[in-house]
Amino acid sequence: MTVVSRPLYRALLVAGLVATIFTGGCKKKPVPAPPPPAPAPAPAPAQPTVTLSANPSSINRGESSTLSWTSTNATQLSIAPGVGTVNAEGSTAVTPSDSTAYTITASGPGGSANATARVTVNVPPPPVQKAPEPDLNELFLREVRDAYFDFNKADIRPDARGALTKTADFLRNYPQIRVTIEGHCDERGSTEYNLALGDRRASAVKQYLVSLGISADRISTVSFGKEKPFCSEHNETCWQQNRRGHFVRAQ
Repeated sequence: MTVVSRPLYRALLVAGLVATIFTGGCKKKPVPAPPPPAPAPAPAPAQPTVTLSANPSSINRGESSTLSWTSTNATQLSIAPGVGTVNAEGSTAVTPSDSTAYTITASGPGGSANATARVTVNVPPPPVQKAPEPDLNELFLREVRDAYFDFNKADIRPDARGALTKTADFLRNYPQIRVTIEGHCDERGSTEYNLALGDRRASAVKQYLVSLGISADRISTVSFGKEKPFCSEHNETCWQQNRRGHFVRAQ
C-alpha cells in the first residue's frame, strides 16, 4: 500500500476544494417567471343616438302630423310636449293647435341625446267681418238735402242745385228708395196761393232730379203751402226755412 505523504495530501485537498468552489460559482442562477398580464379594462357604455322627424312639417289648424323616431343604445325615451314615454323606435300622430317644437330625449348607460322636430301650424286669417248694413233712415236724413227758394219764386237757386246734386247721388246709390217732395211756403200770402206755389216748388225739384238721371216714377210730390211751417217766428230767417222743397222717404 502506497502511503501519501501528509504535505501532498493537504495540497490535494485544497485543490479539490478550490475546484468545487469554482464549479459551483459558474452555474446560472434561475430566472424568475414574469407576472401575469393585467386584465383589459371593460369598454365604456356606448353613447345613445336618436333621430326625430315630422311629416308633414307644416299643417293647417285641425290637421295632424306624424312624428317618427329611431334610437340606438338607449334604455328610455320620452317626447315632449304631450307625447310622453315611447319605445326605442316608432311613430305617433300629433294635432297641435299652434306651432310646436317636439323634442325627444334618449338616455342610457352611456349618457343621453336629444333631437327636435318642429310642426308649423298655419292659422287661417279671421273671417272678414262684413260691415253692418247701414240704417237707410239715418243715411236718408244725413245725405238727402232740401232745396230752398226765394220769396214768391219756384226757381232752382245755385245753392239748391248743389243740394239736389248730393240728393241725386244718394238716390242713385240706393235705387230701392222712393221719395215724396213736399212743397212749403212762408206765412205770407193766402192759403190758396201758397198751395199753388208749394206745388210749383215741389214740381221744380222733381224735374231737376229727373234731369240728373233719377227716374220720375220714384218721385211723388205734394204741396202743404204754409200749413206745416218748420219755423213759427215772424222774420226773414224763419221764413227762409219755410220756403223749401222738403224730402220725405216714401214707404
